[in-house]
Amino acid sequence: MQIALKVLLLLTLASAVNIPLGYWRQGCEKFSPTWFFFVHISIPFIIIMRMKLGLAWPFIPFSLAGAVSGQLAGGRVYRKRNCLG
Repeated sequence: MQIALKVLLLLTLASAVNIPLGYWRQGCEKFSPTWFFFVHISIPFIIIMRMKLGLAWPFIPFSLAGAVSGQLAGGRVYRKRNCLG
């Protein structure tokens, strides 16, 4: 598998995993233990996926970008569904 395809797969998976987590995070009080849980629970999954795909340390920013974009998208869906903005 080409490296660009691996990076795209990592980005997609990181984002997809974080969309529901971002949705649930949005309903919690900011910086509460539950909020931190929803922000950080996907990290082990993303690390395992990066290692399984054979992507080294320089690709961590890509996985972080995918995770953050998923969190933001999930939060946006929550706010739209609940008429909060």
